[in-house]
Amino acid sequence: MAKIRFPLLIALGLFIGALALSSALKDRHYLLLSLVLLCAALLPLFLRLERRKLEPRELVLLAVLAALAAVSRIPFAALPSVKPVSAIVILSAYVFGAEAGFLIGAVAALVSNLYFGQGPWTPWQMFAWGMVGLTAGWLRSTRWMRTRSGLLLFGFIWGFLFGWIMNIWHLIGLPDAFSWGLVAVVYGQSFYFDLAHALSNVVFLSILAGGWIKVLERFRKKYGLLR
Repeated sequence: MAKIRFPLLIALGLFIGALALSSALKDRHYLLLSLVLLCAALLPLFLRLERRKLEPRELVLLAVLAALAAVSRIPFAALPSVKPVSAIVILSAYVFGAEAGFLIGAVAALVSNLYFGQGPWTPWQMFAWGMVGLTAGWLRSTRWMRTRSGLLLFGFIWGFLFGWIMNIWHLIGLPDAFSWGLVAVVYGQSFYFDLAHALSNVVFLSILAGGWIKVLERFRKKYGLLR
């Protein structure tokens, strides 16, 4: 477990450091920052190459799951905060672990914004969805996550945590007007959007969990993927 977590912690540290720099970069060089964070998300995968050779089908599987998560945003573009991305990332991490979940979440944010538009928010979305996958993978063996109610509660909580992380990006863009009153206003205004995200996570997990977990588990066991 420690050998698996150490590369992930390095990648997480790079994410946090790069996001801290975004306060200085503001609206400039956000695409370059996103690409740097993509490399950070890939770091655990590259380090795994030192332990054992990754099979092409494993890389294809990760790419397909990230693409599915990214494309799933498009049909719900007209509904703010309602999207199945988080549910797909959670279920992928539940089966394949924190390493895969972190990568799928980060890549899904970057790829989906090719449609929705890149911006200074992209690195923060990469971090937030990466953390959704990371924590889902780390907690997947706990008694809490092994129950359906626990999985749904996890998705509900991350609906709010995702929004709270994105609020930090919004506040960084207003440094001259920063105050605790502004923080309260920003988090208060985001409440209904965060609630919509949380409830949509519960709905999508309820719909997808059973079938997706069985299919992904079958692939993992049959082909020995991402062990």
